[in-house]
Amino acid sequence: MVGDPYNPDYDYVAYIDESGDQGLQKVKPLDPDGSSEWLIVSGVVIRKENEAIASQWVRHIIEKLDSPQLRSLHFRKLDPPWRKETICREIAALPLRSFVVCSNKKNMRGYENPFAAQVPSQNWFYCWLTRVLLEKITHFVAADSRQRFGAVRRVKLVYSRAGGLRYGQMAAYYEWIREKRRNDNQVLFWGDLEYETVHSLLLEVRHHRDEPRLALADAVASAFFRACDKRDTGACNTAFATLLAPRMAATPDRKGGTVAGYGVKLLPGWKKAAHDRDQQEIFRHFGYPKQWWDNRWAPDPFVP
Repeated sequence: MVGDPYNPDYDYVAYIDESGDQGLQKVKPLDPDGSSEWLIVSGVVIRKENEAIASQWVRHIIEKLDSPQLRSLHFRKLDPPWRKETICREIAALPLRSFVVCSNKKNMRGYENPFAAQVPSQNWFYCWLTRVLLEKITHFVAADSRQRFGAVRRVKLVYSRAGGLRYGQMAAYYEWIREKRRNDNQVLFWGDLEYETVHSLLLEVRHHRDEPRLALADAVASAFFRACDKRDTGACNTAFATLLAPRMAATPDRKGGTVAGYGVKLLPGWKKAAHDRDQQEIFRHFGYPKQWWDNRWAPDPFVP
């Protein structure tokens, strides 16, 4: 790809947000006063030509909620439930693709990252989950751009400023894992980013008040959190996340595409997650316990 090295071009935008807590020292239900059992990281990908109009999509959704005082979208704060359903139905009709990584943190309780001293980030767990998310997003962007343009094009990454996250932390973390890859010293034993699709100057960390389009990713993450969490939000409710099915990304490596393991990724794997039957329901809906795999990738060890 050619062009101004200080102003790199791109053809896709990914908005990235989360739902749940990053804490690992105490985790529900193992610790009644612990952090959330789940951390959900989501990404919503649009084409560059829709970047400007996507703000209008959000304004249109707000208008549909029939709440004159509402100025911005925060999924978890909306009641009654029909408003959450409306958001998901509207997103399901938009020209975008959605991805989620759903981490059940029980097996991570008290975990100390052996690579933390090498990882230049205070938010290593969040960084690691978004790295898993980007494996799928960059794979999708690479495949889609090859089909559309005959070549790999780039994606701009727009992160929600949450949990003290800063641009420098994310940029440093991705440069670190890129260097690990160059040195053939990858610390993750499956998957990899399509590095041609990313550029250090195409990474932003924004606040929701300044970037309304992050509301799309917020809604996706929060809908899946409601579907699998029952410690902080009441009983599991899959009604919202299942409405998003038309826009959850599916890999074309099988007839009809496979969402499980691609658009919807469960960590740790199905057998290790130790989630209850009602928590399994949303993942079964999207195809688990079977899931997509690529023959470049080994089975999933949970090694941050």
